[in-house]
Amino acid sequence: MELILIRHGLPERRHDTSNPPLAAKGLDQAHRVAAWLADEKVDAVFASTMLRAIQTAEPFAAQAGHVVTQHDGIAEYDRDSGRYVPMEELKRDNYEAWLAMAQGNHGVDIAGFHATVVAALEEIVESHPGKRVAVFCHGGVINVWTAHVLSMTPRLFFEPDYTSIHRFMCARSGQRNVVSLNERAHLREMAE
Repeated sequence: MELILIRHGLPERRHDTSNPPLAAKGLDQAHRVAAWLADEKVDAVFASTMLRAIQTAEPFAAQAGHVVTQHDGIAEYDRDSGRYVPMEELKRDNYEAWLAMAQGNHGVDIAGFHATVVAALEEIVESHPGKRVAVFCHGGVINVWTAHVLSMTPRLFFEPDYTSIHRFMCARSGQRNVVSLNERAHLREMAE
C-alpha cells in the first residue's frame, strides 16, 4: 500500500494554545496541496486530532469525496505545550531555543512519541492493504516515521515544509520504503 503523509499548513502563532487554526497562508497551502493531489486516487483520508491538520485535510477530503478520520496517535509531540510557535519564527526570534531543539534538547520523550506514531501509522497501513491512504499530520510525526522506515534512531532530523508530501510504500511482509520526501512543487508559485 502507499502511505502519503502531508504536513499541515502554516498555523497561527499562538501563546494561549498548542492547537491553533491555520493562518490565511496555511489555508491557501491546504487548497494548493488539495489541487495538487486531485488526480490521485486515494482510498482513505486521516488527520491528527489537532486543528491545523484537520483544516489542511478538509479541502482534499471534500474534493475526493472522503470524510476525514481523526487519529490521536498522529498528533504532534507539542500537543500539551500550551502554545505554538512555528519553527521558522522560533529560529528567527530565539535562535538559541531553536538550536537546542535542532540538537535534540526539546524536552520530548522522543522514544515514547516514536512508539505512539509508529503504532498508529502501522495500524493505518495494516487496515488498508493494497490501498493508497493520505494522512495529514505534523513535522514531528513525519520525522519519527521516516526514521523508523530508514531504521534510524528516533529523532527529529529534518524540517518538512508546510503541506509537503512524503510517500512510503508499505508491504504486507513488513518492508517499508521511502518513495519521496518533502515534495513541494505545489508551493512554487506562492510568494515567500
